[in-house]
Amino acid sequence: MHLDDLPLISADSHVEEPSRLWREQLTPAMAEALPEELGPDFHAAAQFARRIGVEDFFDTKGVSDAASESGARDLDSLRELTVDVERRFEIMRRDGISGECIYPTAGLYVWNIADPALGEACCRSYNDWIHERLESRSPRFRCAAMIPTWSVEAAVREVERIAALGLASAMLPLVGTPEYNHRQWEPLWHTIEAARLPVVMHQGSGHDMLFYRGPGAAVSNLLATQSMAPRTVSLLATSGVLANHPELHFVFVETNASWLAWAMNTVDYYYEAFQEYEGWVRPLLPESPSFYMARQIHGTFQYDPVAIGNLAHTGTAPLLWGSDFPHAEGTYPNSRRVVRELFADVTLDEAAAMLGGTAAKLFHFDAEVLETPLPKS
Repeated sequence: MHLDDLPLISADSHVEEPSRLWREQLTPAMAEALPEELGPDFHAAAQFARRIGVEDFFDTKGVSDAASESGARDLDSLRELTVDVERRFEIMRRDGISGECIYPTAGLYVWNIADPALGEACCRSYNDWIHERLESRSPRFRCAAMIPTWSVEAAVREVERIAALGLASAMLPLVGTPEYNHRQWEPLWHTIEAARLPVVMHQGSGHDMLFYRGPGAAVSNLLATQSMAPRTVSLLATSGVLANHPELHFVFVETNASWLAWAMNTVDYYYEAFQEYEGWVRPLLPESPSFYMARQIHGTFQYDPVAIGNLAHTGTAPLLWGSDFPHAEGTYPNSRRVVRELFADVTLDEAAAMLGGTAAKLFHFDAEVLETPLPKS
């Protein structure tokens, strides 16, 4: 087998939710209280540009080149395209992709809602909608469910419900309130582990992504946003969450993955050094923090040659490739070319794991997704 023959699973793909989704199952008062991000005219890139001070940004109906390549003329047609099974199949064929892990787009802002009842209703609406539109239509789609984290009790109930529905993963905000080393989360970790679901955390969720304004802000804000991943991973590893729940896996989406080697080395070093101060490090773990990170932490990336270069430090298990369709930073329609460039110097077995094998295990794809080509239209 050659690299070009390996089946690809995108561990990071998206839908664009229709504006009516956030309103059709809400009371009038709840619908009126929805934030701008969940409204009919919301365009994430345009809003972000305005907030960092970029003038004359493209029209709010504009879409990325990748979206245009897929046949979307504007945001409304992109919303329709991303939940049309046959059109997604055509896009996957063109890009050489066999299966997709699918996440929300506007839904990433739901966790910024202050009202628990409104936030919980939005999560349930999205979960029912994505199950009906994609998850239930084909085993090639494994969709994340949004978990309401305003209360642990509500979160546990929704995990149990979406697991029974058959959704593929439990999506939590990247930044927790309170932070994820707090003991109040323990019932949620237990429930997700028992359901055999991976936890997914997408960059930019659970916090404001605006750190800087002015020159350089767009790229610097992205780097600052992605830096939340190693911070959260450090808490999960050093607090004992990973050690206490060995079957619980966390997938950090669109955070890239080259930070994993740095985080493993840094956390191990200070975990050992700070034990010189009695009682400073707690709890003391059976293994070093990096042991649990290598076993249970994963990061998705589109193009991250540094992560590939760090395989000697991380191993292949933490690395998951994804196309990030239909966003501008994604690889569609050139995913096969990107894969050839990124994975040319690794073994075929290593490439197979990062390009689909590990994702297939974590998200419980049917074997036929990796073994059978997409049907002709």
